[in-house]
Amino acid sequence: PRLLSQFFFADERVTRVVAEINGLDAELDPQQYLVLLNQLHVSQAHLLAVLERIMEECIPTQRHSRDYLVKFPEELLVDNLGNHMLFAAECLLAGTFLDMEESDGAQLRPQARNLLCSLELVRTVLREQSLSQPNSYPEPVRAVLIQFDRLFAEFELSYVSSLVSVKSPDEIYRQQEIIVLFCETVERALHLGYLTQEMIDGYEPLLMFTIPRLAIISGLLIYPEGPLSLERSPEEMSRVFSPFYNLLKKIRCAVGGDGWGCGQQWGCDMWLMPIPHRRDLLRVLSAEELCLLERSLCTAE
Repeated sequence: PRLLSQFFFADERVTRVVAEINGLDAELDPQQYLVLLNQLHVSQAHLLAVLERIMEECIPTQRHSRDYLVKFPEELLVDNLGNHMLFAAECLLAGTFLDMEESDGAQLRPQARNLLCSLELVRTVLREQSLSQPNSYPEPVRAVLIQFDRLFAEFELSYVSSLVSVKSPDEIYRQQEIIVLFCETVERALHLGYLTQEMIDGYEPLLMFTIPRLAIISGLLIYPEGPLSLERSPEEMSRVFSPFYNLLKKIRCAVGGDGWGCGQQWGCDMWLMPIPHRRDLLRVLSAEELCLLERSLCTAE
C-alpha cells in the first residue's frame, strides 16, 4: 500500500521496457517494436499516476498552480495529458518537432531538457528513498518534487500555447457566463416543473437537448442582459452561440415588427417554421404560450 513502494515497481517496469526497446532492431521485428512502444506508453502513464499521488501526499500545499488549464480547449483536457507532455518533451529533445514550427521547437527545447532531467532526478531520489525509508519524505525528496512539479507545469503551458490558441481572459469570462446561464436555466426549469431532480441525478440523455433549448429562451427573454444579449456584437458573445448570432436575432426580433399572434396550434412546430414566420414570436408570447413552448422544447420531438 505504500506509495514509494508502488513507485519503485512502476519505475522498474519502465526501465525494463526501455531496455527491451534499446536491445531490439525495429527494422527486423517492427511488430514487436510496436508492442513494446505500447507497453512503454502504459507503464509511463502508470508511473506518472503514482508520482501524482506521491506529490499530493508529500507536497499538497506546495503544488504549482494549474489555473492555466482553463485556457486550454476542452478537447485537450484528457486523463493522459501528462503522458503526452513527456512524449512531446522527449521528441523535442531528440530534434523532432510535432505539429509546430522549428523555431518554436528550438525555443521549447531547453524547457524540455530541464523537465526530463528533473524527472530522472525524481526517479533516482524516489527509488533510493523507497529502499531506505519508504514511509517518509525528507526535505531533499520534497525539494526535487517541488522542482519537477514547477517545471512540468511551465512546460505544459508553453507547449500547448505554441500548438493551439489558448483562451483569453475575456473568453474564459464569457464561458463562465454561459455556465451561469445554464445553471439559472436548470434552476428555473426545476421550479416550473419542466425537469425533475431525478432526470438530472440519472443523467437523462434528453437533457443534452432540453437544457440548451431552454437556455436559449432564458437568454433571450428571461435574462436579456446576459450572455445572449443581442446588444452585443457577435465577437462579444461566447463562441458557443456567436455562430448563431443572426439566427438568434431573427428568433427574437425587436418589438414593433409584424406582431403575428401565436396560439397553441403551432406547438413545437415553431422550430420547424421558415425564418420569416418566426419573427417576433418570442416577444409576443403570453405566459401560457411561453409555458407551452418551453414544455414542447422539453419533449423528444
